[in-house]
Amino acid sequence: MTKKNIDYSVYLVTDRRNKTDDEFLNIIEESIKGGTTVVQLREKDASTKEFYDLALKVKEITSRYDVPLLINDRIDIALAVDSEGVHIGQDDMPADIARSIIGDDKILGVSASTVEEAKKAELDGADYIGSGAVFPTSTKEDADSVPLDLLKEIVDSIDIPTVAIGGITLENAPLLKDSGIAGFSVVSAIMSAEDPKEASLKLKEIYFS
Repeated sequence: MTKKNIDYSVYLVTDRRNKTDDEFLNIIEESIKGGTTVVQLREKDASTKEFYDLALKVKEITSRYDVPLLINDRIDIALAVDSEGVHIGQDDMPADIARSIIGDDKILGVSASTVEEAKKAELDGADYIGSGAVFPTSTKEDADSVPLDLLKEIVDSIDIPTVAIGGITLENAPLLKDSGIAGFSVVSAIMSAEDPKEASLKLKEIYFS
């Protein structure tokens, strides 16, 4: 797997709330079996040691299936577990500094909700953009809104892939089909699904239909 041919079509962002570690890890593995192509481990409230220990367990699963693991925000954790990359927001480490720390071989994703942010991220070394929230979302209530026309504008303004995020469900995902995005980034659609494997499979079918 090289970072130039990453499949971003079903991009899972994790949410461990109200789950045991075993339940959490099982959801990740089942979703990968169904077609999840990228996993971003997002832990806002964990201690460094807790995050590190969990990241090692997730990395063991993703490596088994040759799926890239990206760590949200925490470059130190990403380097400590040798994940495939990191994803940072506009309020995190500047993208060019993040790139200089992780090197050229690791994946760098950057959140962008405007054309200007997307262009700057690309210039600073991002490999892909996460853009949203394209729909209202309960997992990130302070997220900027990115309507469909703006999403298309962002996609067209850069030469790196754009992944749509924010409130994406099996019901509304088809509305994004003609936007030019590289994939659906989802949290609840998989993490809260009764059958994470089936949810992942259906998202993949929608994307490639």
